[in-house]
Amino acid sequence: MYDFMKIERGYAHAVRNYQPDIPDDFNFAYDVIDRQGAQFDKTAVIAVSGDGARIEEISYSQMAASSNRFANGLMALGVRKGDFACLVAGRIPQWYDALFGCMKAGVISMPGTTLLTAKDIAYRVNHSRARVVIVSPEHCDKVDAVRADCPTLKHFIVIGGPREGWISSHAMCAAASDTIAQRLAVKSTDMMMAYFTSGTTAMPKMVPRDFAYGLAHASTALFWMDLNRDDIHWTLTDTGWAKAAWGMLFPQFLMGVSVVLYDGSGFGAEFHLNLIKKLKITTFCAPPTIYRLFAQMDLGSYDLSSIRRSMGAGEPLNPEVIRYWKEQTGTTIADGYGQTETVNIIANFPDQPVKFGSMGQPVPGIAMDVVDEDGNVPPLGEIGHIAVRLTDPWPPGLFAGYYEGGELDSAAFHNGWYYTGDTATRDEDGYFWFVGRADDLIGSAGYRISPFEVESALLEHPAVAESAVIGEPDEVRGQLVVAYIILAAGYEASDALSAEIQDFCKANTAPYKYPRKINFVAELPKTISGKIRRVELRGEG
Repeated sequence: MYDFMKIERGYAHAVRNYQPDIPDDFNFAYDVIDRQGAQFDKTAVIAVSGDGARIEEISYSQMAASSNRFANGLMALGVRKGDFACLVAGRIPQWYDALFGCMKAGVISMPGTTLLTAKDIAYRVNHSRARVVIVSPEHCDKVDAVRADCPTLKHFIVIGGPREGWISSHAMCAAASDTIAQRLAVKSTDMMMAYFTSGTTAMPKMVPRDFAYGLAHASTALFWMDLNRDDIHWTLTDTGWAKAAWGMLFPQFLMGVSVVLYDGSGFGAEFHLNLIKKLKITTFCAPPTIYRLFAQMDLGSYDLSSIRRSMGAGEPLNPEVIRYWKEQTGTTIADGYGQTETVNIIANFPDQPVKFGSMGQPVPGIAMDVVDEDGNVPPLGEIGHIAVRLTDPWPPGLFAGYYEGGELDSAAFHNGWYYTGDTATRDEDGYFWFVGRADDLIGSAGYRISPFEVESALLEHPAVAESAVIGEPDEVRGQLVVAYIILAAGYEASDALSAEIQDFCKANTAPYKYPRKINFVAELPKTISGKIRRVELRGEG
């Protein structure tokens, strides 16, 4: 494997030369966690209690030993390589024990968000025919409610102490050795874990991730996040999303970083900003929603001087928010793009100019472009599909199809490309500019209109706290641009305000893009990952 500290990170050099070397028998838990613990033992996790009063530091060697105990406990129960385990727990250190324990035992973990309902858990268990469920105590009642509906489940493990009808992880691990007698043989192409998509347009799909996926995230660490061993990194995410794999798991531990694990509920902006100072966070990643909240605050009263690199991911970030954050912190929010199905594949890089509002450029080691339905590259500036070129060797970190219990669903692969389902334009410098989900594009009077572009223009109006834009059928124009707007504090809905916002939008983007109709709403329909469900606004979901 690479010594990551010696890799040249300059973008131009990396584009020409970077290609990850993935051993045939790579297992992240053994080859990274155990190795870091043996060679560079330091703090791996800084666990912060929900009230911020308790801070616990856990070293790499401690994490290696505790995951060994979890793996031995699973194997003692009779859980075997290839079994699926549904894992639902908050931002607690035992989440890592379970995750890495599963890797060492060859068990396929399925991390799920803490927002999952009983029905959601049953869907995931039955889709995978899982034999094991591992949850923190607050989720036990959900599982108990659907036990009868999940006939394949055999082992019910609760993270913590005794509970009737459950196996206590504390007891299971206390009875297990903190060393593993013989390393389980796996191939880097074997399934290691699985995530489910957020389901913005349909039921969540299961995305299988092999053992090579963990090492493929080296490009995320090196070129977008720019991580170093002495960094203290904090990504704001739930443990159940692939964003956790990006922000609190693979890139960070590959580089020997200390990861902040804050087990708080809800979001307190002041608390988070003060915790950045307290823990001396150096690299910080948050979803656009959080940066938009920060942009409504006076950040000058907070000490954010420890931050050297700021990143955003999950949805495109509006240029005006990037400008404000840079004015207040001196760091430019570097947008990064990828999916549950990929690693980071497009990003803004430390040694490259940032074009505010652009997704950035392709990540080294992955061939990207904007293509049409037939796989051809359209002229610069024209809208097309964001796609990954299928190469030999296979693009690092790209999945091979959705898991349906048998043969993988590979419908997204055709004409030599993986079609992400998102659209963009590409400029003369190779930068990508996000347009929207292919299904969300609005066709109005012969124009193709990006909902995101209209939403960005709307957000610059002081009365607009949040918005969602859709196309509504119209006999004359084909579709009308319609905006659903949540008003900022101090504003009230009125026809006069609608007209004012429409005029503002005409002045700040091409006039044909302005919303012909505005609906003021108290909230917007969202997935449990926080993404807007435009299908519901269109009456399709």
